[in-house]
Amino acid sequence: MKKILFIFLFLLVAGISVAKKVKFAVDMTGQVLNVTGVHIGGDFQTLAGFAGGDWMPGTTPMTQETGDTNIYSIVVDIPAFTKYEYKVINGDQWYEAEFVPLESRVGYNFNDNRWLWVDSLSNDTTFVGALLFSGNAPAGLKLLRVVVDMQNEPSVSMAGVHVAGDFQGWDPAKTMLYSFVNSIFEIIAYDTAGTYQFKYYNGNTAGDAENVPSACANAGSRQIALNMDTVLSVICFSGCSYCHTAGIDGIDKGLSVQLYPNPIENYSILEWDKAPGACTVSIYDPSGRLVRNYAPVTEDRLKIERGDLGAGLYFVTLSDVANFTTTRKLIVE
Repeated sequence: MKKILFIFLFLLVAGISVAKKVKFAVDMTGQVLNVTGVHIGGDFQTLAGFAGGDWMPGTTPMTQETGDTNIYSIVVDIPAFTKYEYKVINGDQWYEAEFVPLESRVGYNFNDNRWLWVDSLSNDTTFVGALLFSGNAPAGLKLLRVVVDMQNEPSVSMAGVHVAGDFQGWDPAKTMLYSFVNSIFEIIAYDTAGTYQFKYYNGNTAGDAENVPSACANAGSRQIALNMDTVLSVICFSGCSYCHTAGIDGIDKGLSVQLYPNPIENYSILEWDKAPGACTVSIYDPSGRLVRNYAPVTEDRLKIERGDLGAGLYFVTLSDVANFTTTRKLIVE
């Protein structure tokens, strides 16, 4: 991200345009339209030239399209290599704003805005499609949110972290991921239901591809059956599970967790702050092999029976729907 910022500042100082056309669109099918019209508000409004500042619900109207009258859109010129947050308003007041589903939210620090990462200066218009009002994706498509942890890599490429797959034409330079926190990079894509293969890239060329371990590979690539709106678990680059961090008892990215008794003899109790939606609890051995999985977990505590867990060290990972993860070491005697 530092190189991206450097490029942006260099272009700005050099007087070279860094503006990018971005099209925001919403599908209002099934909605009773407010007489004041459909608007959009977000942190891009000042940069796009709208009066009154950012997050103003009534200053940026969206225009009804002629081809499909359920679609409302607006095209703005805003800087590239920037993450934007926004919501659509069925009216001109914030209490009329859409409810953004969990899968589409920023998610971190309970942020419930939509987000868009503009990763290109190419002479075209960034457009993800007409998202359903209060929905996750354009009509007929599914959301796919891919997430990768780069913490075990010696360095992150100055060209950024990318993903390529058959859902975007296997172009390693096309889809750059954005990092909200630490070493976690992610992006949202949309496609029809089906099975897709993909890889992460520490850079933007074919030679920057990760080596997907055979334990989680299909023909050398990762694979996902996209049957519903899906947020993938945080996976370590070139790994099959989360990144293990030696010498750290907890890798906290959101939830407050207790695990007791530990070491375990017969069972342990995993307790955490109540998270929105269901959680997933996974247990891995030191090699990163998944040995047990609990999903969905709808309560705020889980009894982990020793069962077939042999003596040794394990990692217990709790993930919520917003991809906040917390890991604890578990010792089995």
